[in-house]
This record gives sequence, C-alpha cells and structure tokens, in this order.
Amino acid sequence: MKKSVLRFSSLLVLLGLLIVRLVALGLYPLMDTTESRYGEMARLMLDTGNWLTPQFSYGVPFWGKPPLQTWMSTASIFVFENNEFFLRLPHFLAGIAVLCFIYRFAKYCQISAMSSVIVLTSTGVFYICAGAVMTDMGFTLGLTLAMIGFYLSWQGKIDWGYVGFVGLAVGILAKGPVTLVIFAIGVGIWLFWQYGFIKPWKLLWQRTPLLSGTLLMLALCLPWYIAAEYATPGFLKYFIAGENWDRFIDSGWKGDLYGKAHDRMRGTIWVYFAVASLPWSLYLPKALYHLYKMGKSGFDEQTAFLLCWMLSPLLLFTFAGNILFTYVLPGVPALALLIAKAWGDFGVPKLKTVALSMAVLLILTLIGLRDGPVKEKSEKWILAQRSLSLPTYYWGKAPFSAEYYSQGKVKLVKPKEALSVLPKTPYYIVVSNGVLENNTLFDRCQRQANTDKKVLLLCGKS
Repeated sequence: MKKSVLRFSSLLVLLGLLIVRLVALGLYPLMDTTESRYGEMARLMLDTGNWLTPQFSYGVPFWGKPPLQTWMSTASIFVFENNEFFLRLPHFLAGIAVLCFIYRFAKYCQISAMSSVIVLTSTGVFYICAGAVMTDMGFTLGLTLAMIGFYLSWQGKIDWGYVGFVGLAVGILAKGPVTLVIFAIGVGIWLFWQYGFIKPWKLLWQRTPLLSGTLLMLALCLPWYIAAEYATPGFLKYFIAGENWDRFIDSGWKGDLYGKAHDRMRGTIWVYFAVASLPWSLYLPKALYHLYKMGKSGFDEQTAFLLCWMLSPLLLFTFAGNILFTYVLPGVPALALLIAKAWGDFGVPKLKTVALSMAVLLILTLIGLRDGPVKEKSEKWILAQRSLSLPTYYWGKAPFSAEYYSQGKVKLVKPKEALSVLPKTPYYIVVSNGVLENNTLFDRCQRQANTDKKVLLLCGKS
C-alpha cells in the first residue's frame, strides 16, 4: 500500500513538471537569437515550400546545421498553426521520447525508473530545452537511442543494436558528424576500460549488427546530405570542414557565415555542465562516492558505461572555445541514471521537493519575463504597436524575431542609403536610442513605442 502511494505521488510530480512545461510553451515569445532564428527558418520552409534546404533568409541557404529541427517545427506549424506553442511542441515531444526510453532502459538496468525520469525532467538544461526551438533535444534523442541501443545490444538484445544505429542517423540529421564523435568517445572509452585494447574489436562484430546497422544508418541520413550538396553546391565543404572542425579548433574562426564564433576559456564546458545540470549536479559527487563503494573494487560495468556516456560531450569540448551551455545536454540522461542508481531503494533525498522547485522556478521566471526582458530579447511586443497597413523598416540590422513576427516583411535600411531607400509616404522604423540621439533624419517622426534600447517611430505623417 505504501509503495503504491509513493508511486502515485511520484507520478503526480512528474506530470506536474511536464504539464507546467507544456503550458509554458506558448506563454512567451521566440527569443533572439537562437529560438527566433530557427523559428524563422521553419516559417521560411513552410512559406517557400522548400523542405530540402533550410534557409537563413529568402534565397539564402543555411549550411550551419542539418534540417531535423527545422523539419520538426515546420511539420508542426503545417499541421496546426504558426505560433510559439506549435513551433516548440515537437521539441517537447522529443523530450518526452527521451524520458520514455530512459524509463525503459532504467527498468532493464534495475534502476529506479521513476526517479530517473524525475531527475532528468527537472535538470535545468533538460527542462529548458524540452520545449525550445533548437537543435539540441532532437540531437539528445538521437544520442540517447544510440547509447541505449549499443548497451542493450552488447548485453545480448541484438535488435536494439539497430535502434542504436537509427539513433545515430537521427543525431546526424540533427547536428551532423559530431554525433559519431561523441558516441565513439563514450563507447570507446568504456570498451577499453572494461575489455582492454584488443578484445573489443572482436566482440563488436559478435555483439552488435555493425555492418548491417551502419548500412541502415547511412540509408537514413546520407540521401539528404547528397541532395543538399546537389541543391546548393559547397554545402558539404562548409559544413564538414567549417562547422564541424574549424568552428571548434579555431575559436577565432572567421569563416562563420551566420554569426560570430564564441571564444570561451578552454575547459569552460565543465563549468557549463555543473551549472546547466543544476540542481542535480550538486548530488553527483556523493552519488559517485556511493556507486564506487557499491562496486567494492571500483565502479561496476554498468556504472562505468553511464559515467562514460555522461562525460563524452564534456571530453570532446574540453579543448574547444566555441561552445554553448546546451552542448552538455546529451550527457544529462546518464547523469539522471547515475543519481537514481546511487540511492537505489532508499530513494534520492528530497527528490520530489527539489524537482517541483524547477516548475516553480519556471513559473516565476515567466512572470519576471513579462515586462522588460521579453521586450528586449524579442521584437514581438514592439512590432505589435504598429499598424500593419504601413511598411516597417529596421535601421542597420533586423533581429531574427523581427523577421519572424513580421512574416518576413520588415525591410533593412543601411545608414548610407537611408535618403534613397526610405519612402516619402508614412512608414515605421525601429532604431536604437543611440541612433535616434545622433541623427536629425528622425526629428519630425513620432514615437509610437519604446524599450530601454530601441524606439518605434512613425515617420512621413503630416
């Protein structure tokens, strides 16, 4: 009776976390730069009907990432409606899929399945990305399938090996070859740790469908890469050499077509992991201590696999400067399994209280975003203050959210071309406060709305 009550209360906590995240999907606008960029790419894909090549703007191919996240969001707004909720919904569902596979995997490993998914759901980076228009949740789903599929195939469930190769294909369509690198790091270190440097090569052919699985993976992802190169020649050279090599090796890479490369101190990915995995990263040192003691002579084989899985993205990006905090996400499912395993039948301390605090934190964050932060990080509010009957211009540069919320209708004005481009008839223009203070061109314009950094002006009206 007591166990059934505990299970029911745990289920309520999990449902509470997921319902809060689901409802929140449509309660705030797409934020610049990442969400609004990918949201605009989905809108462009639907508007142009070009489902092969994602576009950065009309007629400009986006070579920075494969199309999976764009396909996900575009399919959703094609079936339903073009708004924030439905753009984010497929990424939320991808998060649910990750939870389902982790639940099943935990059952097989005799780890508390409910504790595992509650910890995973309430980990900061997972909770944020489970409903954000980005590449990361689709990528995490692919790597989760790959890791689970490999491990279960190694344990004798050979059919799961094919699931693993499908996962690799999903990852390659979400992020590219980096999927294979992270997978190889995690699995390779574990194999050499447990079996030495010679034995794994023989066992791989015996315990995994290596040849047929590889052919399946290539059949699922290679056709798009070939078609993309044929449609826009130069894609493969830029994506493989640039986005998947130069971007990480050279923090000052000048070849980025879509923004500026980040330059973080080497090793920053470990700090990102500690912060992005809150609150459960605080539990990790004690969890590893418990697991080490449980193994008697060290970590058991299963724990070693989860540890290698968790560390694989961190090891890859340790010496990279061009990184984001979301790069740690593929290792977070393993973190959840490690914590759940460490406390076993005793249960993770204060599991439900800590987990629910994440839902409360999200609600408080949404309340706090209602005013200033939303207005500064998205153009939705300021564009809503204008009449749709007049053209709208942006001085110098338009954020991605301006493109999305205007349905691609805003126009750019370069300072040197302003007199020849701006019409004599009434129009709107968005300028920064600094431009407004130092430019007499807008002296006769009327302020319509403003934020801390920019102003919407109505010009040309007598």
